[in-house]
Amino acid sequence: MADIATWFELGGAAAGAGGLGYAKYNAPRVYWSLVGLPVTWGRFTCTYRSTMDVCGLTVRPSGFRAFMTRNLARREVQPVAPKVRRVRGTSTGLRVTLRLPAGLEPADIAASSERLRHAWGVRSVIVGETKPGYVELRMTGYDVLSRVRMPRNAQPRDLIVPVAMREDGTVFERNYRKVPMALTLGATLSGKSMYQRNLIKGLARLPVGLVGIDCKRGVEHGRYASRLSALATDPEAAGRLIDALIGEMEERFDLLSRYGVSDLWELPAEVRPVPLIVLVDEVAELFLVSSKKDEPARDHTVMQLVRLGQMARAIGIYLEVCGQRFGSDLGRGATALRAQLTGRVVHRVNDKQTADMGLGDIAPDAVIAVTAIAPDRPGVAVAGDTSGGWSRIRTPETTPEEAAAVCREFAHLTPHLPVLAPFRPEVRPEPAPAGAPPLVIPRPVTE
Repeated sequence: MADIATWFELGGAAAGAGGLGYAKYNAPRVYWSLVGLPVTWGRFTCTYRSTMDVCGLTVRPSGFRAFMTRNLARREVQPVAPKVRRVRGTSTGLRVTLRLPAGLEPADIAASSERLRHAWGVRSVIVGETKPGYVELRMTGYDVLSRVRMPRNAQPRDLIVPVAMREDGTVFERNYRKVPMALTLGATLSGKSMYQRNLIKGLARLPVGLVGIDCKRGVEHGRYASRLSALATDPEAAGRLIDALIGEMEERFDLLSRYGVSDLWELPAEVRPVPLIVLVDEVAELFLVSSKKDEPARDHTVMQLVRLGQMARAIGIYLEVCGQRFGSDLGRGATALRAQLTGRVVHRVNDKQTADMGLGDIAPDAVIAVTAIAPDRPGVAVAGDTSGGWSRIRTPETTPEEAAAVCREFAHLTPHLPVLAPFRPEVRPEPAPAGAPPLVIPRPVTE
């Protein structure tokens, strides 16, 4: 009987070890919560003081503190490390709040993030300033971007769309109230279209109008026609559509003037126009012309788009511009338009100059991170803004069929604006599922 119990104990231990090994590669959140978090927390607690000392993150104590230590505590005066105020575990890593002593700044901690990462055996250490004198170490226990799974509570709301996961385990959100205009760059097969699908999938659930400009004959935006208020599929139609948006912008400014306000969200809810998101799939197609006679029309379209970028935020029209490359070499007005696009998301690019175009003017440090994105990791990008901050993100895998299905499900939210009625796309019939029975039941012919 004792032998049987022993075998059961050994079998249970082997099954537990096998389960942990399986979870490490297939359920990293579970493995981190059960094994990684306790081990890392213990390592951090035991080695914090020595790690800070060898990394040069300690300072000399004040004269009063040194005096009290020598004369009252009768101890040797030691350098002072940042004070640990809070340690909190998460499903992806560890959050540590530090109080910096006089003489240290957040940049000192950030400069040693790689040494701290190796010392504590974590995937990454990201330093963020929470308030003056305090920083937060955001440690990640495993590669969060290897297989992206968005949290269940990450849902679209109030012009805020969660579209990707940051490398520190937090959700990257596209907030149109804070960042009204944005530019997304990326080479072919870099994941740029995946980012746009996740964005459209989230926007389709909100009470907003979607305007598509897809000069590749609508091959990208055509499948979302059920949720689009307008769609232009060639440069000529795009020019007319942008002119119509300028007319709508002027009417909305007249409305703001009548009510004596300066922003769409200050209007009463009963008269407030619906926000419009203008999605430009390949911006270079608006700049490139085949003959010199087309240049005046091109310049007019670009200048109207620049006007939207400069003034349309106040009346609830937002730009989401995508492209492979976007610089002054495209033509007149390109630099002026790019200057209006506050948010920047850059996927893998073919040359360093393109990364400079997207992030060099707002976050120079992020350019190196863009050029280091591997080709076998589509969807990984670097997101930055005019504050100079940046982070690596990755969008979850979403098929065009999934995004199109969400657009059909929320087609009833599509606003019908008279100014955009001539550009309303024709809705394609929903494809029949594979293996569906025929609509007409055949009957055998009898003699």
